[in-house]
Amino acid sequence: MVESPKSTKENSISSKSPTVEQLEEILHGGQLSCNHVDEVWPNLFLGDMYMSHDRYGLWRLGVTHVLNAAHGKMCCKGSDDFYGTTVKYYGVSANDLPTFDISPFFYPSAQFIHQALSTLRAKVFVHCAVGVSRSATLVLAYLMIYHNFSLVDAILKVKEKRWIFPNRGFLGHLINLDSELKNKSQSDCPVHIEN
Repeated sequence: MVESPKSTKENSISSKSPTVEQLEEILHGGQLSCNHVDEVWPNLFLGDMYMSHDRYGLWRLGVTHVLNAAHGKMCCKGSDDFYGTTVKYYGVSANDLPTFDISPFFYPSAQFIHQALSTLRAKVFVHCAVGVSRSATLVLAYLMIYHNFSLVDAILKVKEKRWIFPNRGFLGHLINLDSELKNKSQSDCPVHIEN
């Protein structure tokens, strides 16, 4: 059986850590639009600051947890005070700059999402200003950490529902996470020795 060039290319990207350029090529394809909010995983919503300021809209969606990846920024003023006692809030003060190191927020954000989604009837809304870079990066990290997605597979999964485009620096941090998780899973695998 002869593989098509595309499937060979995707297999080679999935088997090793992709480059930023390969990821950008994937990000340019697929879903090219997004709404103020899109459900990208069961009960996990990704969106923008417009939706983050719409308490009624979030209530209609049944949102119980909000992760703001642009906490403290002038355009995203969400907080515990804003959402009240019915919504659990977690703020990440991330700048959408390629030089900003977002990786220290991967595990705490993924844990917040995971713990929330482990709660009956919980729904999580993750946002930043536009909902394509900072917040998307944290959602990708969650899928990689808690659902064992490779970076490429996580991107493809989210892109089924929403256009995303993390900046180049964030892609680099996600590549490092991808390598770290692949190395960890390989070291966790038992070695079978035949006699």
